[in-house]
Amino acid sequence: MTMNNDLEKLIENLPFFLQEHLSQHESKTQLIEIVLDLGRRPEARFVSGPEYLSQKIISWQDIDYMTKRVSKFSNENRAGIERTLHRISCIRNRQFLINGLTCRVGRAVFGTISIVRDLLEFEQSILILGRPGVGKTTIIREIARVLADEMEKRVVIIDTSNEIAGDSDIPHSGIGRARRMQVAKTELQHQVMIEAVENHMPEVIIIDEIGTELEVLAARTIAEKGVQLVGTTHGNCLENLIKNPPLADLIGGIQYVTLSDDEAKRRGTQKSILERKAYPAFEIIIEINHQNSWTIHEEVQNSVDLFLRGNFLVSQVRQFSLADKILIKSKR
Repeated sequence: MTMNNDLEKLIENLPFFLQEHLSQHESKTQLIEIVLDLGRRPEARFVSGPEYLSQKIISWQDIDYMTKRVSKFSNENRAGIERTLHRISCIRNRQFLINGLTCRVGRAVFGTISIVRDLLEFEQSILILGRPGVGKTTIIREIARVLADEMEKRVVIIDTSNEIAGDSDIPHSGIGRARRMQVAKTELQHQVMIEAVENHMPEVIIIDEIGTELEVLAARTIAEKGVQLVGTTHGNCLENLIKNPPLADLIGGIQYVTLSDDEAKRRGTQKSILERKAYPAFEIIIEINHQNSWTIHEEVQNSVDLFLRGNFLVSQVRQFSLADKILIKSKR
């Protein structure tokens, strides 16, 4: 795996008293984010844990210095740095003034999807599940590049928060030849998803953070048009998705069914049971349990049906190491 993180471009936009300390820090390649809160000491969060960067507390001038050096903050209180993948999020007070900043390091990691490269060959829709911060956006960016560059697909990215291709009108090189459509407002994401299919003839649509019923409906509509989908959503595992009503339609939807007495006796169940309502919009689900351990459901409809019947889920666990050794094993 190789990494492109443009870390120096983030550091040079920080207040001067932080730049030298971070530039020489031995663990800067493991940096996750920098937190600047008014009246508090600046804090860096590394993979190994948090660490204060200075004894000096953050002032209004420090926050003002940085906000003037990044792009304009959106309605979601997010900004970026031109031609990078870094994300700057702000906290505002009651007067709508910025009194806190979270500077998240964005990285393009090439080769990170080698563990699931074979799944892309199936040309089936893939949904990636994981908790916030586990690396879903990094994975989906690399999937977009592989599909566009190596498999020569027509790929369109719906980049609502500019996290996939960066905060610039010129997309970051991390997405390869894939095209990027920006979204003016978060609530319009579902409209842009449909527009992409109708106007630009994609073979693959990439969507980050599917979260509303309208976006779920748009995803189902796109899947029914025969376009491959690759998306992400929050959740630790398939069970979370099944029990989340707004998102359950991504895997076919869940409904109550009343069985006849004979059928209930034959199945050995109660008369009222839960069943999958329709065919899933996503045929494959990848659960990002840890950065180097992923659980794969290659047949989502079977996994959902088994769960609803109270049977064991059968899935794959794929693990990889820095030595590029991939371990695949079955999980029940």
